Amino acid sequence: MKRLFLFFFVCFNFCSPFNILAQEGYDGYSFNEQDTLRGQLNPYRTCYDVHFYDLDLFVDMLERSIQGQVGIHFTVQEDFDRMQIDLFENMQIDSVVYVDGQANQLVTTFERNGNAFFVDVPNQTKGATGQVIVYYGGKPIIAKNAPWDGGFSWKRDKENRPWLGVSCEGIGASLWWPNKDHLSEEADSTRIRVTVDDEYTVISNGNLRSTEVLDNGLHAFEWFVAYPINNYNVTLNIGNYAHFDDPYVAFDGDTLACDYYVMDYNLEKAKKHFEQVHGVLESFEYFFGKYPFWEDGFALVETPYLGMEHQSCIAYGNKYMRGYLGGMIPADMDWDYIIVHETGHEYFGNSVSSVDHAEMWIHESFTTYMEALYVEYFYEYADVERYLEGQRPFIRNKQSIVGPMDVNFDNWKASDHYYKGSWVIHTLRHHLGDDTFYFKFLKDFYQAFSMSHMTSEDFIVFMEDYTGLSIRPIMEHYLYKAELPVLRYRLEEKRNKKTFTYSWDNVAEDFNLKVWVRVGEELIQISPSTTEQELVWKAPANAKVRVDLGKSLIDVIEE
Repeated sequence: MKRLFLFFFVCFNFCSPFNILAQEGYDGYSFNEQDTLRGQLNPYRTCYDVHFYDLDLFVDMLERSIQGQVGIHFTVQEDFDRMQIDLFENMQIDSVVYVDGQANQLVTTFERNGNAFFVDVPNQTKGATGQVIVYYGGKPIIAKNAPWDGGFSWKRDKENRPWLGVSCEGIGASLWWPNKDHLSEEADSTRIRVTVDDEYTVISNGNLRSTEVLDNGLHAFEWFVAYPINNYNVTLNIGNYAHFDDPYVAFDGDTLACDYYVMDYNLEKAKKHFEQVHGVLESFEYFFGKYPFWEDGFALVETPYLGMEHQSCIAYGNKYMRGYLGGMIPADMDWDYIIVHETGHEYFGNSVSSVDHAEMWIHESFTTYMEALYVEYFYEYADVERYLEGQRPFIRNKQSIVGPMDVNFDNWKASDHYYKGSWVIHTLRHHLGDDTFYFKFLKDFYQAFSMSHMTSEDFIVFMEDYTGLSIRPIMEHYLYKAELPVLRYRLEEKRNKKTFTYSWDNVAEDFNLKVWVRVGEELIQISPSTTEQELVWKAPANAKVRVDLGKSLIDVIEE
């Protein structure tokens, strides 16, 4: 595949054998050193692999600050003397301690460069294990418009009590805790221990292992995540929560713990509204298999912002309304968009993850199409096309679905990796033309990459191997070009016969997408090319001919 931009290596002025200069090359965007430090896997990051994060923090709800330590347990991948860890520069680092494989502790030196810092840990040899403990604190960035910009949402609930939610997708988990802040790096497990004043409850990812009453009116909550987790999925929710549960029974009889944490004054409302969760879990189990993080359980946590797919701890802020704050789904449907969409992310985004932010379509496109699959499970196929038609106005075709590689920056405003990508997956379904085969492919694809990372190339190779068809020309057009494929056609009638002449425009010669044409009541699949072809039939003069745009994401031009 074609790279979207070039990068160059020179010397860091303080520690590195390379430097990424400010770059241009993706729709006029410029990237600086900080974008690349977090976006690229340089040698100071690839030299170690994190297998366990241990967060131990005190959160001051009134001062809006955090203080504590994070233990980073790692295995050495290549010999090194210095490693990169990420933490936003507004956060203060008090000290860094290196713990070797024999539990010997050594206060070590570090050097900061913006939102990254470089820790000296001499004589690390491949295969060894160690731990770095970072003692730090400060006031994390406050989210201005969570969850889109990310940060800490310090709010007040309806009773004017402090309420905190944390979301950091895109901007990065290192805005509030030190880690290797790259999508490709997921620890095998994570512990989150949070101490707060005893008037609050702390909800985080995974299972609550213990609560501890401490001196001075404090208590601590210890949560444990038993599965790999994207760093941006680690979250905190602190407030006056009430809890209830409603276990889900899978098709095989296995029971999933479903826990709900809501503002205490919303308890009865939530018990009724969250009854729909079982149907969401059932529909996704049907299409993809059982909920992936079974041992950690499933949870919805009410938040002061709209929502986020925090693994096993989904942020819910849709105000117990249908659709998206009351809209965005057809008026005759009654389901909660946030519950459906964010639960879908447990499969794509949390279980199947992309390696680079540029390929977030792997998270968002599949999850957005899962909304349509939920509709298909409980309604009819015609409702699927009707639902997808509602996504079309959000398709911009201004930028490619795949973004700039190897950088992590906040001002990329493209959104076609949601709705356009959803339509691409729908288009592939009708390109194959066999729903039974397509749904088997979709489930097998998910299962093949569950609990792992993948790239766009992985998807193309898997689908070509699975189907035996040439999929690459189709995917490369949709992923790397902004404009839609254009089908040109003209209609002529001679001697009681109609001729439909058609060809692709603005595509590569090997672009081979099949589309559907309605001739009267008959539905016909055609295989256009860049060379004109004809469809000729004898039909009544009033028989209508049209390209079925409910099955393919294309533009059509009648000549």
